Amino acid sequence: MFSALQNYFEKLDTSNLAQERKLLLNPLAKYIEEKAAANYPIRLNFICTHNSRRSHLAQIWAQTAAAYYNVQSTQCFSGGTEATALYPMVATTLKEAGFKISKGVESNNPTYKIYFSETAVPIVAFSKKYDDAVNPKHNFAAIMTCSQADTGCPFVAGAEKRFSITYEDPKTSDGTPFQQEIYEARSKQIATEMKYVFSKINL
Repeated sequence: MFSALQNYFEKLDTSNLAQERKLLLNPLAKYIEEKAAANYPIRLNFICTHNSRRSHLAQIWAQTAAAYYNVQSTQCFSGGTEATALYPMVATTLKEAGFKISKGVESNNPTYKIYFSETAVPIVAFSKKYDDAVNPKHNFAAIMTCSQADTGCPFVAGAEKRFSITYEDPKTSDGTPFQQEIYEARSKQIATEMKYVFSKINL
């Protein structure tokens, strides 16, 4: 892991997580642990409405946490109930945390390669529907990261488990002087919770 990112990650304090959040996160940790114990692939698909902010942050931080805690065979994905584009402030926020990011050809829905180490395969990020061809079709957990998708998508085809771990949308800060602060806070919250989840895995 890049040293700046590792320093950021190791400073995340999971001890102050509210009990109500732990109650949401613990079943996901148990699911991952059971998969790991059985040597089954761990596939996590983080789903929100537009696959532009929260679901990408959750996917990227979960994959990073899995690598940090050496929870092998973990593959993290993301998708939406519709496709839009990865919001640029998400990439900026991740870069500030220590990720290295390259952006592909400019388009309405550009592809980003997000690196958390020199050796790991980059996370390829672009907005897509949750059932896109690059996402798993069966034997995966669907993690709903926004209440709108959770309500509007009552059935996720192929998911063997479904978890509702929702976050407030940083989009509400767009165009305000507080945008950077809000995005950083949401990213840090998600990073802390994904760190908590993977720190619970006893291998």
